[in-house]
Amino acid sequence: MKSRLALVALVAVAAGCGSEGRVAEPGSTSRGKELFVEKCGTCHTLADAGTPGVIGPNLDEAFDNIRNRDGFGESTIRDVVRGQIAYPVEDPPTGQPGMPANIVTGDDADAVATYVAAVAGLPVQGGGGGEIQATSGEEIFAAAGCGSCHTLGAARTNGTIGPNLDESRPDHALVVDRVTNGMGAMPAFGDRLSEEQIQAVADYVSQRAGQ
Repeated sequence: MKSRLALVALVAVAAGCGSEGRVAEPGSTSRGKELFVEKCGTCHTLADAGTPGVIGPNLDEAFDNIRNRDGFGESTIRDVVRGQIAYPVEDPPTGQPGMPANIVTGDDADAVATYVAAVAGLPVQGGGGGEIQATSGEEIFAAAGCGSCHTLGAARTNGTIGPNLDESRPDHALVVDRVTNGMGAMPAFGDRLSEEQIQAVADYVSQRAGQ
């Protein structure tokens, strides 16, 4: 409830704020979807993207209320999302880690905001899209959005929500278990990645962590 009230307040600000909000330029929804899956889906549920994240708000639930109950339009939702990318809540009332600022920037941030505003809280058209097609461990790590939560020097990522993989240096079996089943705030990827993909990303992380 607290998170919804905060979101309503943000929407109200964006609807008439002028310079207080970060106004988004319309962007590419296809590019926005690709970036959302890679950068945001580990933390947020969004049905159209096929992402199951539970660290941050469920965007379908949040924007269903904002869009359908409170009557705010797509452009306002786009501005709210863009503002949250630039100026995220640092201390969420849920007790979960806060979102890092500017996880995407510039045209990429506008594209993500445009995509989320176009699909959040609406029926999925054409059946989701969270399937990960990458095959190498490095590509899977990037495509699954692992770097938005984890630091791994080999992947040039500096996420701070989950464990620093260079410091923890998990072995192959542990990576397989965590990727397949999840734990705590980390979602399970067993239904989004094939066994071959899970083995590949486990090889990559266990072999490259700490290098």
